[in-house]
Amino acid sequence: MTKSVSKPDSTRASGHAVSGEDDRVATSAGAATTRRERPRAELLARLVDPAAIVVFDGAMGTMLYAKGVFINQCYDELNIRSPALVRGVHDEYVQAGAEVLETNSFGANRRRLMLHGLEARTRELNRLAAQNARKVADSAGRPVVVAGSVGPTGDLIAPLGPLSEDEAVDVFVEQIEGLREGGADVAWIETMSAAEEIRAAALAAAKCGMPYTITASFDTAGRTMMGVSPASFGALVEAFDPAPIAYGANCGVGASDLLAAILAMSPARPGAPLIAKANAGVPQWHGTHIHYSGAPELMATYAGLAVDCGARIIGGCCGNTPAHVAAMRRGLDAHEPSARPDVEAIVAALGALVAPPAAEATVRTRRRERA
Repeated sequence: MTKSVSKPDSTRASGHAVSGEDDRVATSAGAATTRRERPRAELLARLVDPAAIVVFDGAMGTMLYAKGVFINQCYDELNIRSPALVRGVHDEYVQAGAEVLETNSFGANRRRLMLHGLEARTRELNRLAAQNARKVADSAGRPVVVAGSVGPTGDLIAPLGPLSEDEAVDVFVEQIEGLREGGADVAWIETMSAAEEIRAAALAAAKCGMPYTITASFDTAGRTMMGVSPASFGALVEAFDPAPIAYGANCGVGASDLLAAILAMSPARPGAPLIAKANAGVPQWHGTHIHYSGAPELMATYAGLAVDCGARIIGGCCGNTPAHVAAMRRGLDAHEPSARPDVEAIVAALGALVAPPAAEATVRTRRRERA
């Protein structure tokens, strides 16, 4: 991907929410910034520091569901309808030890908001999502980064679907601009599956002058739903210009599968800032309640293994609560670096792969047949 925009100015790239004139200080270039931007910028720089371990938050949707918001509602609209509820979830994650808060905007792009008749409010919803997280981050008493969540459009990209790659870029630009206006520090592009959509989202972030990260979901026999392998994903995003400040895996089908993807991805560039955000096990219906099998203690073990696999930005996706994040924080604080594990060691610690690569599944089947 070629660079199509000029280098962004510092006020656009850094996340520029300002809470009051008394917080402003003049820079040598005459630009206005805030005192709070300095520690945020320092923490953002840690995302690319190979010596730093950064703790991410957990799931927003899981928490909203637990608080009575049923799954037939538009969770992104809660940024307008129930902002205190959204900020309350953010605050619980800060109290649990999270250093990065992800905005409540995963599905807040025009294509997905059309399903709720909210497409005309796309930019507003994203701006408010970032403002809600920003308010909590700025009152945390310590530096906390706001990551603007950008999920897939929900459409297949041509020739398989109705959306061209250029149209996908426009969809993502609209969303990321709203997040930038609301004070997000970084565009957090996640749960991606198709190479074309990954490329479109990265180009959109560049056009908006935003630093960005990308994670994909490897939930189909060790690949994304659209067939991207962890190794080819790493090679794909490493070639982008500008490159993401970090990349990795999120969501998927459980902690073991996600760490197997990180293992396959990390040899592409040793020391690259890798992201691991695993689901808390596998979701199961218990009556009318969705239950995830991964207890906080499991995620504490997962966090230490993620470091040994090469990840440096570690948190949880679906099913993870503040209790899980607090456990990951404790696990990382107590972790003693160990040798890079193999898949067998991961499985021994966290449980079997749910969707193993095809070759591995075949071997497992043959073992059962011989038994």
